[in-house]
Amino acid sequence: MSNKKPYLVDAIIGNSNFLASLGRTGKMYRLWWPNIDLPQHVDAIRTGIQLPHSPVSWFDEQADGWKHEAEYVAKTNIFRVSARSGQQPVQVESLHLAVPGQDVIVREYTFTNVGEQPVSFSFIVHSSFLVSENQLYNTTLFNAADDSLVHFRHKYYFALSSANVCTAYHAGLHWDSVQHGELNGNNIDMRPDGALKWHIDALAAGASITVPVYLTAGHDEQSALQQMRTAKGKASSEWIAETMAYWHEFLAAAAPCPLEDAEVSDLYDRSLLMFKLMSDEQTGSIIAAPEFDEKFARCGGYSFCWGRDAAFITTALDKAGLGSLSDSFYAWTLTAQSPDGSWQQRHYHDGSLAPSWGLQIDEGASILWGMWQHYLENKDSRFAEQVWPAVEKGASFLMSFLHAETGLPKPSIDLWEEREASHTYSSAAVYGGLTAAASFAKLAGRTELAAEWTAAAVRISAAIKELCWNEEIGSFYRGVNLTVPSSKYEQAIAAGATGYVAESIKGYKKYTLDHDAVIDISLLGIAVPFGAVPADHDYMRRTADAVESALTVPGVGGIKRYEDDIYIGGNPWILTTLWLAHYRIQTGSVDEAKQLLKWAINHRTETGLLPEQVDKHTGETAWVVPLTWSHAMFILTVFMLAEAESRA
Repeated sequence: MSNKKPYLVDAIIGNSNFLASLGRTGKMYRLWWPNIDLPQHVDAIRTGIQLPHSPVSWFDEQADGWKHEAEYVAKTNIFRVSARSGQQPVQVESLHLAVPGQDVIVREYTFTNVGEQPVSFSFIVHSSFLVSENQLYNTTLFNAADDSLVHFRHKYYFALSSANVCTAYHAGLHWDSVQHGELNGNNIDMRPDGALKWHIDALAAGASITVPVYLTAGHDEQSALQQMRTAKGKASSEWIAETMAYWHEFLAAAAPCPLEDAEVSDLYDRSLLMFKLMSDEQTGSIIAAPEFDEKFARCGGYSFCWGRDAAFITTALDKAGLGSLSDSFYAWTLTAQSPDGSWQQRHYHDGSLAPSWGLQIDEGASILWGMWQHYLENKDSRFAEQVWPAVEKGASFLMSFLHAETGLPKPSIDLWEEREASHTYSSAAVYGGLTAAASFAKLAGRTELAAEWTAAAVRISAAIKELCWNEEIGSFYRGVNLTVPSSKYEQAIAAGATGYVAESIKGYKKYTLDHDAVIDISLLGIAVPFGAVPADHDYMRRTADAVESALTVPGVGGIKRYEDDIYIGGNPWILTTLWLAHYRIQTGSVDEAKQLLKWAINHRTETGLLPEQVDKHTGETAWVVPLTWSHAMFILTVFMLAEAESRA
């Protein structure tokens, strides 16, 4: 691997089987197929030009004077990059897309001679694959019959070629060796790298030439090459036109943006287009974000499905008229439910458990809540019947997880995945899950279950107001029965806190503080969306004011997650800022909500995607692009504002 991959990317392209992440220069950093969560197959795919007697100038690097402009083609998932350098007589315009319904990626490069004399040059593509995320046992070969490089390992094969016949190739050419463009025709090598070259002779001043590069996939060499023949069977302009039409039709079939505002409308379209790429065609699962930290160096990974994120996302999908994606997702949840009725922290797309650090009770509760929100969109009795067995098992698990004395859920991991307690947000989510399950039970004619689950939910609501309220600071506690290290426990007790030490498994001691008094944005979830306490209740109003006061970031603005947050520096997040907007809309403060929405819009990326975080010092994108939950909170804000304005 020649250099470290960036955490932040600028664009994603895909078709729900393929997913690729690119930089603003057009360099491809990652590629997933045939599912969008794993495996990932690419080290990097790089592109350059070479003038006679010169080294290769890589126009997808910020070197040799290359400057780039990058954007999505409006209302599509087609990415456009313009590369220009004062040191080169050739400028490059490129389009990058995955063809819907085909295992084909098209990357069309148009070279224009901006000099005053004819110019001869070569176009070089260097492809480095780490197939199925593995540095071992990769092979690269050149298939002369199809004029294609083929990268493969085990059951994953990738072909790279063009409609233009290449003039040179090299299988097994390392990045360090390709700088002078010397491709010696090596046919096969057990190395992950290769290169292709196309020579352009005497391109006239002002003239242009287009070279399409196709990348195809299959589970054996012949299927990958058959896809390549399909790709070459049409001009790249036809593939581009078909793909553009597909995305235009996709948006036309969705609900129109309910607010008349150009910036809102643009981000609305971009959000819907992004949702489709985050939804796996084969399984229906939805990823939190394209993976960007494969080695888990700074986080625990994002290319998984969290039930909580997805419940917010599917509610947004339903609002936006993309309910078929929600249908697919909830069909998938039936494959991911554990035998005991729970849904665990996060999952791979095949439904198996992803790397985990413990049960988050809000995950399964959120899925039940989301199922009911989805049902309310079209009142489809077949959907209710389909999910009822899972709902019954899921609600039974939630009931088994309630503390007999308090009525609150027992301790589990919080939604930020950092601490164990009976978290107030998680309790509200269980309220929402049981309330939703009770509604399904009524549909199924199970009135006794509906009554039992409703009674449990009512008790949770009462317990939140009684046991989780902190009058001293005028906010709900973040949680009760917080597990802490022994040193933190001793410090807290010395400072006047209360708690207890209990014996755990095999005699280990567990240190527990009675209360977690940190102010956290998730406390708004008690009311919005779960309604465990009404949004206009005095406790909620005071909590929201405390949240805004404590968590607004000076200077840059926006809302951070909680008071002592240190993750990636403790920045404001898009979704947390919009969460406060949701609460303000719910309680009639529409103008304030509009300002929060404006902040989120102003902090989208150059290409119109919403990140997870914004740097608290610079206001620049700080982490994870795009975050699906951020886009979902934006869509929900837009519809909540539209509904509020229609009532005014």
